[in-house]
Amino acid sequence: MKKLTGSLPFRLLVAVVLGICLGLLAESPKMLGFIPSEAFMQVVLTAKNLLGSLITFCVPLIVIGFIAPSITRMKSNASRMLGVALILAYVSSIGAAFFSMGAGYAIIPNLSIITDPEGLRPLPELLFHLSIDPVMPVMSALVFSVLIGLAATWTQAKAITAILEEFQSIVLAIVTRVIIPVLPFFIGGTFCGLAYEGSITRQLPVFLVVVLIVMVGHYIWLALLYGLGGLYAGKSPLEVLKHYGPAYLTAVGTMSSAATLAVALNGARKSPVLRRDMVDFGIPLFANIHLCGSVLTEVFFVMTVSKVLYGSLPSMGSMVLFCLLLGVFAIGAPGVPGGTVMASLGLIISVLGFGNEGTALMLTVFALQDSFGTACNITGDGALTLMLTGYAEKHNIVQGTAL
Repeated sequence: MKKLTGSLPFRLLVAVVLGICLGLLAESPKMLGFIPSEAFMQVVLTAKNLLGSLITFCVPLIVIGFIAPSITRMKSNASRMLGVALILAYVSSIGAAFFSMGAGYAIIPNLSIITDPEGLRPLPELLFHLSIDPVMPVMSALVFSVLIGLAATWTQAKAITAILEEFQSIVLAIVTRVIIPVLPFFIGGTFCGLAYEGSITRQLPVFLVVVLIVMVGHYIWLALLYGLGGLYAGKSPLEVLKHYGPAYLTAVGTMSSAATLAVALNGARKSPVLRRDMVDFGIPLFANIHLCGSVLTEVFFVMTVSKVLYGSLPSMGSMVLFCLLLGVFAIGAPGVPGGTVMASLGLIISVLGFGNEGTALMLTVFALQDSFGTACNITGDGALTLMLTGYAEKHNIVQGTAL
């Protein structure tokens, strides 16, 4: 029970419920009979704005801290099979993204989403506005990360590589000790404001439907991956999939690829159609770089949130760019709950133009269903390992010489 109540999704759920309740109470002229509602909302919105600025400030640091070291780390395992694995992971992720994007354009306009702001209660002005500007734009951070990571591998710069590894540890400490602890307060304040103005109570059923749609999308994508893996390798994908039940349930319960890795390895090793060397190489690698379920979820959610808050879906050009870059960001996503959306906050802000309300909604709905996205990621790793097995056999790579 203590483990459940201390988890991020539980804290976010409590923050959402409390925020909505306080926002609804604040609709009365005097909150609880002694606190003026407008003064209360001014304090809440000012605090939320400060926390939002802090999170935005950390986004470029997260990009550099996880993308650059990921690139240098890949070089230490340089081989043909590594290149194949990276291509498979990236293609699967952006394929899931484009699949989700197409479903979003087809399904979301038909959902009962109220986009007319008429009747919403105006929010009071902030007590003060303090802007904490990021050290650099997000796209600059991405380009810097890629260039510094590649250059460090080309020149075998051991000192810079060590610095990047240490910087990643520093950023991860910022994420786990600063960003994640303040998230419930930021999200609680956001939902308090949305409830106060009346928009969140109108759209809550929509998000419940969207979560179910996304879960169906996970199963469709897994079926496609295993079907393609079986066709390419010339082996039955069911001989892999049937061993993934424990791993799927573990991922749902833990929301952690790292915590599920041992179970996934054990299941994959039981499959008679997977080569042992490909399992030992592919499963741990894909657990860190293959996030098809999380990417699929995030794309559908950003489109839904855009429709709910801003009245329209993002343009096709913006979504294509977002999907292509999201695959890169997912490879370097931090290993924390909601790590994919955390790493890609910069894309959500810079490419799609989301404000604090949009990012707060994304962080919340993503984290609350993150367990199913993680389960899809882990289960999809088996299909990619089947493809690796097929590649090794087609190219006569002898067991034990792939790396």
